[in-house]
Formats: sequence, structure tokens, C-alpha cells
Amino acid sequence: MKHLKFFVFLCILTFTVSCGQQKKYIQYKVKEGETMRVIAKRLDMKTRDLLRLNPDVGRKPDANTVIVIPNKKVIVTNDSKKDEVVDDVNKENQKKEDELKKEKDELLEELKKNFVVYEVKKGDTFYSLTRFYNVSQEEMINLNPELSEGLKVGQIIKIKAIEEGGISENNIYEDVIEEDVSLKVALLLPFKSKYYDSISHKNIFNKRNSLANIVTDFYLGAEIAVDSLRKQGIDIELNVFDTEKKNSKIKTILSENDLDEHDVIIGPLYSEEAQVVAKKLNTPVVFPLYSKKQSKFSSSKLIKTSPEKNVFREELTTYIKDNFAKGNLILVGDGNKMSNISNGIMKQSLESHDSITVVNVLKPKKGYIAKDRFLEVLKPNETNWIVLTSDDTILVANAINSLISLPDSTNVRVFTFNKGRAFDKIANLKLAKVNLTYVSDEYVDEASFSTQLFNKQYFTKNKALPSYYATKGFDITYDVLIRLASGNNLKSTFKEGASYRVESKFDYSSKLFGTSDNKGLFIVQYNKDLSLTRLK
Repeated sequence: MKHLKFFVFLCILTFTVSCGQQKKYIQYKVKEGETMRVIAKRLDMKTRDLLRLNPDVGRKPDANTVIVIPNKKVIVTNDSKKDEVVDDVNKENQKKEDELKKEKDELLEELKKNFVVYEVKKGDTFYSLTRFYNVSQEEMINLNPELSEGLKVGQIIKIKAIEEGGISENNIYEDVIEEDVSLKVALLLPFKSKYYDSISHKNIFNKRNSLANIVTDFYLGAEIAVDSLRKQGIDIELNVFDTEKKNSKIKTILSENDLDEHDVIIGPLYSEEAQVVAKKLNTPVVFPLYSKKQSKFSSSKLIKTSPEKNVFREELTTYIKDNFAKGNLILVGDGNKMSNISNGIMKQSLESHDSITVVNVLKPKKGYIAKDRFLEVLKPNETNWIVLTSDDTILVANAINSLISLPDSTNVRVFTFNKGRAFDKIANLKLAKVNLTYVSDEYVDEASFSTQLFNKQYFTKNKALPSYYATKGFDITYDVLIRLASGNNLKSTFKEGASYRVESKFDYSSKLFGTSDNKGLFIVQYNKDLSLTRLK
């Protein structure tokens, strides 16, 4: 019946159009991968208006589907002379726009040879720019004296000089929202509502049941993200699915629901389920939390939001190469397989650098490294950088205690790419004494506007401050949806730069085939006053 209605509609439309002197509507055959939103954008019209013209066609029509579109080349007027005037004015305006664009592009290209440059957008502040690019307001004003009068929309400004060898930071992704954009999102999480239905609140949310806390907090954070984006004019339809116990419900959800109608799938939480969903669908599947098994992902639809552990080591190695000039470099491991592998990889990579000739390696004897052994390799009155490649609780504690008891003449700075529970058990005062510098997938700046705003929104709605997983739920959901709101394919936005949210950085690889990996990490340092500074 629906096909008959559409046929009648086409017949009436064809008859109406053929009776006029010009065709107001024409037929268009959908190409592979095109969506109604993409087609509407090309036609400079609203997606909902295009859908109204084609009531029996979904948001993601199959290739070769014939749809009706406006004939955009037609100027509807009965005054031919007026047409000519309009054409002349349009051509002149277009010529001026082209000339201005050319001048602007030439200026940008010239500046890009020596500086990281940025065009000021509505809503930009000094704080947001200095946080994103890790520079001070004073440095920016020195490069751009006109900024002493404040930021102005459309200004092309220099952020910082490009260091020798290239740009030290990735380009920053700029949030852009397409007019009248609408998104359909599926959130797949193991709420286990049927199982918890008869259990008291206290027995569900306790320290032993970490999953319930993780899932609930992640969802509450995602909810704040959706609310924030709706306030910015994005029409979002959020559909939440309870995947229940591991591998118990996912196939049923897939068989009973057309998840391919959604623009993105966030979840499932389990790696095995994420692979099942990605294999079944053509929609991007965002894997929200880290799993040791995520390294085995191969589907091009999967997007890993948590960096692989080897990327942490690579990030620290690169930082040391870029910043170590002269002194003593020591790798401290626990003698176990993984630590030995890390020591070997880092030593080879570091010694290949021009400014680094020798990298010493220390391993424990009888489970620890005595203070005297450190003194054998450390050099007084010189810079001593020590990299702990182990997460062994005893070794880490022993090493930190030995290093903070060294004479004042021995300048020591400790690094790690593996700051886990072993470091959490050491007093921050001790970590600050050795200026512990570490790689992290989160950086919390309590003074930032975005952090304060999110905390306020979360507290107002939930009467509690957000946890790590609540913030992660917000950051992931907000980042994915704001990228989709640009009207572009999600993967294509990954090529446009890294993004910083409340506590996370998203710097995705943009492989055409294969998973998309987030390599967004921070280099963070403990200061003597126990504060933290983001170095990169």
C-alpha cells in the first residue's frame, strides 16, 4: 500500500511539473553511502523538508533509491530582465567573496609556515584557547598585539611558533553544528534491570558491585551530554537498550530492532558484544571503556575511545626525546617479562636519538633496588631522569623512598607511563618531591569553565558530584554527537583534528579500513605544592 501511495504521489507530481514551463522538482538516484541529511546539505535545504518530499523513504535509503528533490537551478520569476540583474549582482558578489577567500587563504598559508594559526569563532575565549593549545594568554598577546583589545570573531591569530621538526600539538577539531540537524542515537549498556528489580538499592550500589556503579554513572554523564547538545539546537532521539548479563541479550536486541536506523551506537560495554554488533551493522559502534581484548578488534565500524597501553609508552618516549638535552637517563624495571620488553623497546628508541648516548637499566635484586645501586649510576649536580617501567607495588614504593632520601646535590625527576594502583598507594607529597611526570588519558582542571559547568549541571540533576565514569560518559557522548552534528561522516571528522572535552582528549587515527584508535593522551607533572601541571 505504501509503494502504491508513493507511485500515485510521483504520478501527480510528474503531471504537475510537466504542465509548467519549468520543472520545480526532479528525480534523483541515491548513490552508495549517501544519507538524506547529506543530500539535503548539498541542496542547501533542511533534512526534514527533504523527508517530507519523500514520505516513504527513510533517513538512510539504499543505493539506487529514486527520490524527489527540488530543481535548485531554477529561479522562479516572470521578469526575465530581473533575472539578468539578479545574475549580475550574484556574479559580482561571488567575485568579491572569491577574492576575499583567496586573500584569506594566502594569508593562512603564509602564517602556517611558521605558526600554529586559528580563526576565532563565536564563543571562543582566551581560557578555552589557552587550555586547548597549552599556551598562556600573555604568549598569545605577544604574538598578536591586537588581542589586547580582546578576541573578535573572524580574526586569524597566531597561537604559537612551530617548533623545529613540525607542529608539537595536533590541530584542534572545531565544533560545528549543521542547521536543523537531527541525530538518532542508540546506547547499549548492561543495566541488568530485571536482575536488580527485586534487590534493594543498598545491595546494588556497593563497593563489591562495581559494574552497577560504572554503568549508572556512565549513563548519567551521557544524559547530561545529550541535554547540553539539545540546548544548542540539535534534535536528538536517544534510545537506550539494556544488554543485561554478558552475551545474554545482545542478539535479541539486534534481531528485534533496526539499529542501522541510528547515526551511531554507543556501547556495548563488553568487547565480545561490541564485535558482534559491529559485524551485524553498518553504523559506527563506539566502544566506551578500555578492554585488554580491544587490540583484537578489526572491524572498520568500531571506534576505540581508550588508547592502547603501548601508546602510553610511545607517548612518554617521544616526550623524553623532545625534552631531554643533557644528563643521565635510567630505566628501572622489575625483571618481569612485560617490564623487560618495555625497557628494551624504550632503550633502543631513546639511544637512537641524537642527544641521548647511553640509557642505563636497573633491575631488582631480591625483589628491590637498594639505595646504593641508584647512587652508582646517578650523577650529582646533573639532571637525572628515571623512568619506572613497572607497576609492581613493592618495587615502585621502594624506588620512590630511595630516591627522595638522596642528597640534595642529586637532582632527580621520575617518569612513568604506567601510573596505576602502585602509585595510588604512595603519598602525593612523596610523588611531588620527585616531580613525578606521567602519561594519562585524563586531565582534570577544576578551574576550567567546562569542568565547572559540567559539575554544576551534574550536581543540579543528580545531587552528587560526577565520578570518573560519569565524566567519561559525558565526554565520549558529547564528542561523538557534536562531530556528527557537523553533518559529516564520523570518521571523516577524525581527520580534522583532536578534541578536548571535560577530562578527555580524543585524537583518533583515521584509517579507511580497520578500527579507529584514540591516541589522545596527556603528559602531567606533580608540582612541589601538590598541584598538577599539564605539560602536553
